[in-house]
Amino acid sequence: MFGQLPLDIILLLMLYAGATATDVIACIYLLLRRGNAFAPDVTTPARLRRWTAVFFAVLALGHIWYMPAVMFTSSDDIMLSMLIGALLDCTTVVPLSIVILLCMLQDRRRPLWPACVMAVPLVVGMAACIATRSEAFLPALRAYLLLLGIGLLVYMVRAVRQYGRWLRDNYADLEHKEVWQSFVVLAVILLTFGIYVSGVGGVAYEYIIQVCGILLVIYLLWRVETLSDLSISHPLPLPTEEETADADDIGLLLQQHCVDTQLYLRNDLTVTQLAQAIGTNRTYLGQYFSRQDTTYNAYINTLRIAHFVRLYQEAVAAERPFSAKRLASESGYRSYSTFSLAFKQRMGQSVTAWMRDSGRQ
Repeated sequence: MFGQLPLDIILLLMLYAGATATDVIACIYLLLRRGNAFAPDVTTPARLRRWTAVFFAVLALGHIWYMPAVMFTSSDDIMLSMLIGALLDCTTVVPLSIVILLCMLQDRRRPLWPACVMAVPLVVGMAACIATRSEAFLPALRAYLLLLGIGLLVYMVRAVRQYGRWLRDNYADLEHKEVWQSFVVLAVILLTFGIYVSGVGGVAYEYIIQVCGILLVIYLLWRVETLSDLSISHPLPLPTEEETADADDIGLLLQQHCVDTQLYLRNDLTVTQLAQAIGTNRTYLGQYFSRQDTTYNAYINTLRIAHFVRLYQEAVAAERPFSAKRLASESGYRSYSTFSLAFKQRMGQSVTAWMRDSGRQ
């Protein structure tokens, strides 16, 4: 049978098989592996992990359905097979894609049922196409899919911005927590698939789509593995009643329980834990930072960078060997790249330039 097929179709089938295998392996990995291969020190959100595994399983089943279509000789069989496959995609792939995007945002537990509601017109339209064995409804469905994509894009841009503000209000260390870069990459990949759905391109474009599908699986797998579960917290010891603060003396207690004790050097310190340490709640503490025209993230990073500067000056004065990476680690930063970005934002120049201007090459 394969000897009767053109070479490009045989290669496309092999690429389909490779994409299917990638989906299956990624699904099994997420479901069965307890550890984390990409970032061993990161605990990933279980909710996101499970839904992404389901998404990979659905992609694999979709490949299994579509693969035989190129083997059919009857155009009617091919059309019907493609319409049924599109119905399955509308029922599973579309809502699951939205679910994964929502699960990446951890500022609050968003309901997932709207994703199913958004897919209902697509499901109804594709069912009508199958019942009539006609593609008459496809232009309207493509238009709806385009509007759905635009609406989802607008919503996600707003949601990601809110999520970023929430991170800076609650976490000192943003490593393995931010997601806006992921949405940019995913938007590009989904745009490519959107062009494919519109019917643009020939066999060569089929190759590109399969490669993009493999890249999508690999990227999602990396994203799930490297995103920290922000529902996990490590509470600090509660203060005594004498140490309990009210809203008026938070500044003094921050000096006593955060600055003087160098609590800010704890790299996983959250605003809730800091509030517990000074004997208040995170609402009062957040209001205090707002009155100071700053955020929790900016406050902690200011203390850490000042600590770095002190360590640097002490090392230079004592003529001790040192590295900026080691000093950053001693200043509470788990990642040097995170430190470099925070340092440049607050000092107006890179670490290397600042050290050079300070008299050390």
